Amino acid sequence: MRSLAPSAPDTDAYDDLLTRTRGLPREQRAQRDFWFSTLPLEAKDDLLFELEILLKSSACFANPRNHPGPPRRAPVVAQDFRQPMMLFRDGMQRIIELQRQLLGTRDRTLVFQRYLETVIPEDSMRTRLIRTGENQHTPEESLVALRTSLTSTQEIIEGILRAQRVPFRLFYSVLSTVQRDVGRNVFFNPLTALEFRPEFDRIKSRQVLDLIRSVPGEEAHRLVALTFLSLFRMLRYLRLLERTLLTAPRRRGYAGRTHLVLSVLRSDARALSDYLRRRSGTLLAESFERDLFRVRASDLPGRSDSLRAAGHRLLGIKSALEGISGNIRLEMRRAFQHDLPPPDAQVSDTELRDAVTASISNLRPAIRGAILFLGKALGVSLEGDGVFDDDAAQRETSERLRRDIWMFAQIVRAFSSKAQHSPAEDRWAPVYNFQYVREFLAYFRAMGYPLLRASDYPRFDAFMQAMGRLEDTDLVDPQRLEAAIDECMAFHGFLLKLFDDISKRDALDGVSFDRRAAASALKLYLGD
Repeated sequence: MRSLAPSAPDTDAYDDLLTRTRGLPREQRAQRDFWFSTLPLEAKDDLLFELEILLKSSACFANPRNHPGPPRRAPVVAQDFRQPMMLFRDGMQRIIELQRQLLGTRDRTLVFQRYLETVIPEDSMRTRLIRTGENQHTPEESLVALRTSLTSTQEIIEGILRAQRVPFRLFYSVLSTVQRDVGRNVFFNPLTALEFRPEFDRIKSRQVLDLIRSVPGEEAHRLVALTFLSLFRMLRYLRLLERTLLTAPRRRGYAGRTHLVLSVLRSDARALSDYLRRRSGTLLAESFERDLFRVRASDLPGRSDSLRAAGHRLLGIKSALEGISGNIRLEMRRAFQHDLPPPDAQVSDTELRDAVTASISNLRPAIRGAILFLGKALGVSLEGDGVFDDDAAQRETSERLRRDIWMFAQIVRAFSSKAQHSPAEDRWAPVYNFQYVREFLAYFRAMGYPLLRASDYPRFDAFMQAMGRLEDTDLVDPQRLEAAIDECMAFHGFLLKLFDDISKRDALDGVSFDRRAAASALKLYLGD
């Protein structure tokens, strides 16, 4: 994955991720920057961002795993993809519209050239006209080449949609063709997973920037920068969805744009979650090993305390990143499997808009909470009103925190009760016989650990030790289980008090707690 490649030594990981994940040579980066700076358009960063996200969807929407809706039992080869093809057709129309805005008067020349291609009788002349549209020496020429190829593909899609059924292989082949055209484009190729652009991914909060640059260790620094950039990028996806809600005048165009953006959101969220879950521990361990081997043997006794502290700090970062991974996975599962309708659902315009609005209202505080939690895990209390750009952020994050506290308190209580009533003679048993233990540990990593960090729980170390000992064995040791039960009961009492304290915050003044909605959300998170 190109965007996750290690940065060069002595480089700032944040700047490196912003400028190098796309792999453009320096000269082409300068050309694109100059072209963008001279565009005579208002809100040009929003236009370019939407264009690149819709281009990226050619790869993301081609994968049915990125479509909303519950998992399907039927294999993809048995499903009809005519409706998804229609949605992609509508999204393509928006792509062409954005390209026309960015090209300005050049687009009229292109339209006339395409007309000539169809009426000139000489094949040699037609070939020369086609070749003139394939040059990509400048960003404008690159945009023209993309506009030409996508317009032809759209006409092919219109012909395909005359059929009553579109099999998956045909759907995938068409989107793969678009993906190849985008992938070959010199200046507008956003297909790399977790890639960032300085035009619209710069973090504005000085607090967050200072925090990123203060993280010691090459891999830790890069992982933290990657996580912050990815979370802020997801918030921008949600703003794009909101803007689409307000500006799309027709159901057809709105549905297509929405589903394409949602596919990119899910793809990036899965890429971040999987990378943090599978790679963060290994990368941090290898980084610590390199730092350790740089220390001379004679210096080890004098530096043992600082090295031990650095190791514990990296363990904390690893736990925080894995917690964010689990939380993002849970939130996306809820939104895409329960809240959003599948592409082929026969829903009204109002129903689709309501579902998207509800998903945004659930996902945004979760992503913002992950940003604040990562700051807390790194030792800095980020202020919501100084990190996010709207006044409702403080109330939104406080309301979500209160709900999560209540939800995890129910999980802790259920685990303690189940463990206390397990037959004593069965407690020396393999962990798979105690499935609830494994499930509790999974929910703890996704929900409990962020709450521990966010609340400054006084028994943090004791609780973490109990959870670690419960996880580090293939058998359920009765003594370890009893210790975990005791810590969970203490944490449950703390959570109840914390729930009351947060309810008294000024940001939640007059905002009652919807216990029924929280219980419904808990059932969804638990997979019921």
